[in-house]
Amino acid sequence: MRKPIIAGNWKMNKTPEEAKALVTELIPLVKDAECDVVVCTPAVCFAAVAPVIEGTNVKLGAQNVHFKASGAYTGELSAEMLKAAGCEYVIIGHSERRQYFGETDKTVNLRTVAAVNAGLKAIVCVGENKEEREAGYTDYLVAYQTLMALHGLTNEQIVETIIAYEPVWAIGTGLTATDEQANETIGVIRKAIAGKYGECVAEKVRIQYGGSMKGSNVKGLMAQPEIDGGLIGGASLKAADFAQVVNF
Repeated sequence: MRKPIIAGNWKMNKTPEEAKALVTELIPLVKDAECDVVVCTPAVCFAAVAPVIEGTNVKLGAQNVHFKASGAYTGELSAEMLKAAGCEYVIIGHSERRQYFGETDKTVNLRTVAAVNAGLKAIVCVGENKEEREAGYTDYLVAYQTLMALHGLTNEQIVETIIAYEPVWAIGTGLTATDEQANETIGVIRKAIAGKYGECVAEKVRIQYGGSMKGSNVKGLMAQPEIDGGLIGGASLKAADFAQVVNF
């Protein structure tokens, strides 16, 4: 059985004080959760959040990581820096990083390998835009993006890596893939992993859905056999809303 994982992607929201207040409110609401719970906060909030969640079932994650250990990369953070700040997880290759900051499948792979080799758990995002779905390329794209991201990892490392399927057309739009659409595409991702690394590996990899999952649709999505959790955007910015998803 794959343990579900619900991760909140706060994006560019919350000051350190606001972040501290949010996780303080969240902790008692999710203390009995049967899934792994992660909050991926802005980097400026790590120091405020880490001591509050210490000893709880809420884990800290980052929203990006650089692929070098150090160097002249202004504005970037290395995997070791994230670990030192208390992070256990890191989101890699989110569609907003791809769209606005030039992230490519190659750099997603470099970041993933660097994060995993440093002992972080990577949440690797893959997904298609509206035009690509309408043209019938969804299956090809998500399979390619997934295998490219995992290139260079061992089977043991892949099992510990989380894939987040996020249809780009459903992020921040209020649109959501139907339960069946999400399950089918996540099944394609798992089949691609099985084809390259074997059924045993594929069956252990946790694959989230990341397109406008919220309290009103989480039960249907999480009832699907291929879906192992969610990467939550807007619904993660209020403790009660996020807890509703976590306690699906």
